[in-house]
Amino acid sequence: MKLLPVTMYGDRILRKKMDKVKEVDNETIELITNMFDTMRNASGIGLAANQVGVNKAIFIVDISLVEGYEESKPMVFINPEIVKYSEEKTFFEEGCLSIPDIREDVERPESVIIKYYDTDLKEQILDADNLMARVIQHEYDHLQGILFTDLVDDETKKRLKAPLKRIKKRKIDVAYPISETVDYQLVM
Repeated sequence: MKLLPVTMYGDRILRKKMDKVKEVDNETIELITNMFDTMRNASGIGLAANQVGVNKAIFIVDISLVEGYEESKPMVFINPEIVKYSEEKTFFEEGCLSIPDIREDVERPESVIIKYYDTDLKEQILDADNLMARVIQHEYDHLQGILFTDLVDDETKKRLKAPLKRIKKRKIDVAYPISETVDYQLVM
């Protein structure tokens, strides 16, 4: 098990649109395995590659530890594209390993259809709703350089300024490894 340092709010790579994956080689499989180890160690349910400093359009999801979703299987999304969002929207509290100790209600479409590639680079299409749709949207946003704190109202953004500044300066206490500087980017 190899735990990768998680990038924090303020790290440049979190604001960058990720590059498409051209091939899934041993290095990519090792990255995905390490991402699952890192996510589970931090008690997360989703993780995007840029959250571990890697400029690749990959995210993972495992909601099987959430009550009611025990039958869900861990999933890998490579070069994903959300092709349809539902008109119905819901608010739900979100958090993020890159923005520790901050949880806010975020409005998102209740369901999505996402096209992506699996680790064999075979195209897949998934119609997701409820928690799975929310996690997919959250992680997909990461690959576009969008954070959940970008989606809250202006009053909440003002209230979050000071806590986000503390995260950016690494004045936080988390139980998982984090990146050391805002210029951090793992080369892979």
